[in-house]
This record gives sequence, structure tokens and C-alpha cells, in this order.
Amino acid sequence: MIQILGAGLSGLTSAINLAKAGYNVDIYEKNRDVGRRFYGDIQALENWSEKKDIIEELIQASLVVNFDCDPFSTIIITNGSRTRQVISRKPLVYLVKRGSFPGTIDYGLKEQAMELGVKIHFRKSIPPEDADIVATGPVFKEAAGLVKGIVFKTHVKDIAVAIYNDGMAFKGYSYLFVTKGYGCLCSVVVAYQLHRIDECFRKTLEFFERKLNLSIHCPRQVGGTGSFSLKNRFKIGKTLYVGEAAGLQDLFWGYGMRFAIRSGYFAAHSIIENKNYETIAKEAFLDKKKASLVNRYLWEDILSKQNYAITIYFTPFLQKILYSMHNYNLMQRLIYPLAFSRLKKKHPNLR
Repeated sequence: MIQILGAGLSGLTSAINLAKAGYNVDIYEKNRDVGRRFYGDIQALENWSEKKDIIEELIQASLVVNFDCDPFSTIIITNGSRTRQVISRKPLVYLVKRGSFPGTIDYGLKEQAMELGVKIHFRKSIPPEDADIVATGPVFKEAAGLVKGIVFKTHVKDIAVAIYNDGMAFKGYSYLFVTKGYGCLCSVVVAYQLHRIDECFRKTLEFFERKLNLSIHCPRQVGGTGSFSLKNRFKIGKTLYVGEAAGLQDLFWGYGMRFAIRSGYFAAHSIIENKNYETIAKEAFLDKKKASLVNRYLWEDILSKQNYAITIYFTPFLQKILYSMHNYNLMQRLIYPLAFSRLKKKHPNLR
């Protein structure tokens, strides 16, 4: 029998793969359902860090797309004064909902796991050392950023907009996603400037109301944090750590779902195939983590000084640039020691 602590994306991915291989799997989840950290937030499955489309990756990870998953090939990017449109031949992102109701990716993976006989024990926990896999999500004392926003019904047509502007999202970004009459508007700020989040969100909301005549009906608050670490703990004793419990997150923009799903898949198959998960995880993730640290340094210390104007200028080449930036290119390897030193002082809570 395999015991998994946490029923997030990484834990459920592990459970699905292990159950398909014939293992009896028990998941222990402290909340009363999956996705309880979320309230219908729209999040983006990024589609630029790998050449393989994320949908292909989900299928290869033995997952079924039984949840809302809307592709967007066009994204509007602005710094508040200059605006460009990015149009890609393949989707840049797939928008998914998060939460504990039908249609969310959390609920979809739960249904897949339970159909395979996985037992999910809600409102129950076990000590981490008794678990085979720990998938408990963010380590809050290692928060890298904070998100605040709303979800709502709207008459606005489908749209994806990203704002790079320190007044609306200090050293982070704001975004508006609308798909099928359902919208999500959020601001993201760095963890060491959490006191700015209310003002940033207010300015973001005012910007979209002014520019898009945004209609908002039945709004609900959403938000949360994401944690990051370079001192990743992939294994302690017999226990494997996956997702944000292992410190797996993108420090640049916080697109961590792909990391979560992939790490859950790797952990399951290390058990099934009797392979060394720690070796697999280090090879798969450590260079990408270093790349994201360099990207964060460039974002905070270089690009922000000219209000991200260079970022707006290069948007026609965004997909190629982002692929290179997420795969630890030569420039990043040279910059890494400086980036590490600078960010260690600015983000003292990060390991």
C-alpha cells in the first residue's frame, strides 16, 4: 500500500499513476475536499518552457483532460503606457480553474483517482515520515509572492491580458483572464513587499475598468501564495517530496503547475520502476530553478528600472525568448552567481 500526504495536483498525479500500475493508494488530505486553497481562480498552464505541448505532457503522465482547459494563442501585454499583442501559432497558455467544484483541474484529477480505486481520506493526516509521498503544497514561511484578486461573471469577450507595472503589481505582474463569460483579475507582488498588495490590486482594477469598461458581476475574492527553494528536499528517509512541498516553483512568474504534475509523475514512476527519484528530480528541475532565479533577478533589478519597456518591445519573439529563459542558457549560467547573491539579500526567507 502507498500512502500520500496531500491531494493537490502533484499528489493526485502520483496516485493516478500508481493506481494504474496496480498499487493500492491512500491519500490523506487535511481539508474537506480537494482544491480548498482556491475559490474558482483561473490559472494558466504555461506552454513555453518545453517544446512539447502541455496537453501532450498531461496525456503522457496518464492524465485525462476531464476539466475546463481553454487554449489561448493571443495575449495582450502592457506596461500601462505601451501595449503589444502576442500571437502564437500554438497556445501560449491553457486556462484552467482551481477549486473544489466540477470543471476545475483539482476536481477532475480527484475523479480520475477515485475511479481507479484511490481512497482519499479527507480531514485526516499522517506524519510526513509515515508517508511514501508528501505533496502538501506551499511552505508558507518560504513564500516568494502574494496574489490578490477576484473572480466574477462578465459580458466581456474572451481575453488574456498581462500588465507589467510596479504601481499595479510591485516587481510582479497583474493579469486579466476571461473565458466563456467567467473572469479572473489579480495582482501579484513579491513577498518582501506584501504591504503593497491592496493598493496594487485597487490600481489594477481601476485600470481595467477604465480601459475595457469591464463589467463585473457576482465577484468573489481569491488569492494565495507560492513558495520557492533552491535547497530542494526531494527525499527524506523513505519519503519522497513533490510539488511545492519540495520547493518546486518558478521564481520568475510563479507558473508552478507544470512542475507539480511532472514531479508527481516522476515520484510515482520511481516507485513503480524502482528508480532513484532524487536523481531524476535533480536532473529535471534544478537547472530550471536556477534559470528562474536569474530571470527574477533580471526582472527586479534590470527590467523594472525602465518600466519593463524592453519586455513590451520584444513581445513578438516572446515564445522563443521564454523557452530559452526557462532552460538555463549560457547567459544565465554566467549571471547566476551575481543573481543568487543579490536575491539572497532581498528574499531572506527563501532557502
